[in-house]
Amino acid sequence: MNSIRPPITDRRIRFALAGCGRIAANHFNAIEQHAERCELTDVCDTDPAALEAAVARTRARGHRRFSEMLAATQADVVVLATPSGLHPAQTIEAARAGFNVMTEKPMATRWGDGLAMVQACDEANAHLFVVKQNRRNRTLQLLKRAMDMGRFGRIYMVNVNVFWTRPQSYYDSAGWRGTWEFDGGAFMNQASHYVDLLDWICGPVESVMAYTGTLARHIEVEDTGVAALKWRNGAMGTINVTMLTWPKNLEGSITILGERGTVRIGGVAVNEIKHWEFETPDPMDTEIDEASYATTSVYGFGHPLYYDNVISTLRGEARPETDGREGLKSLELLIAMYLSARDGKRINLPLAY
Repeated sequence: MNSIRPPITDRRIRFALAGCGRIAANHFNAIEQHAERCELTDVCDTDPAALEAAVARTRARGHRRFSEMLAATQADVVVLATPSGLHPAQTIEAARAGFNVMTEKPMATRWGDGLAMVQACDEANAHLFVVKQNRRNRTLQLLKRAMDMGRFGRIYMVNVNVFWTRPQSYYDSAGWRGTWEFDGGAFMNQASHYVDLLDWICGPVESVMAYTGTLARHIEVEDTGVAALKWRNGAMGTINVTMLTWPKNLEGSITILGERGTVRIGGVAVNEIKHWEFETPDPMDTEIDEASYATTSVYGFGHPLYYDNVISTLRGEARPETDGREGLKSLELLIAMYLSARDGKRINLPLAY
């Protein structure tokens, strides 16, 4: 959607954030890094301790209820770092109240909810930004450029692995974790950004078959899942996900085998180029060593770069890199995986609207 709201050029962009838990620190850091162009005016959380800590850290105004924050804030964008199942209702409420919305992944846990979010923002003439910060990783930016240049030739196979660990204590730390309604499982929550790579890097998926299982954790959703995929371009591949890796996070990787090139990006969170080989050399190959980076965080360092695009968009200087419709692509694939695992059959894409 092309918003007709006038660009904001005479002051800093104002953000209000709901959900002061695990991922909020990444947003606080990103906003601080762009302090010349934006500011955090309000924060909201139902947990008094989390709210108090956020207010102390950011000096933003604190609110206990989402609706109260919407009524009081002068923000331009409402950021949703709340449990995933709350994103749809909060997005719709914020859009109807006149705000642009930025939502963490996944944008929703149900296909219909995702569609309703996009529709509500369209009707309110509001931007819907879906956080896909991993796309900004230097390693993946380089891979995307190689793909767009056609360096692989025809793509034959794509494999994605997410071998991480989430102990029972992680799921027990909050009542919403590990539930269908508010969280989603290993595919939907932890591997969401990796599912996004399947379409963003490799193009539209034609069909998917999946298995999921709850092998060790006491939760409603899956702690392990595998899926076989076929792309419209004929490529085939798999995504393998588990939160049961012993004793710590091991790997987040993508491997692409093509007619004239082979690339594997690994590390704990697609942060290291492990193999980079093409039939025809290109000047971009000299960027391989600089692209890899060390990280202990599965979140990566993409949030500041993501915020840069959001700020530039609202200032009229850029277009959204991942808007609501772009977010729907990975949500659609996630829902297809769950439908396949539930019904024991291949699911063809696109899903029925």
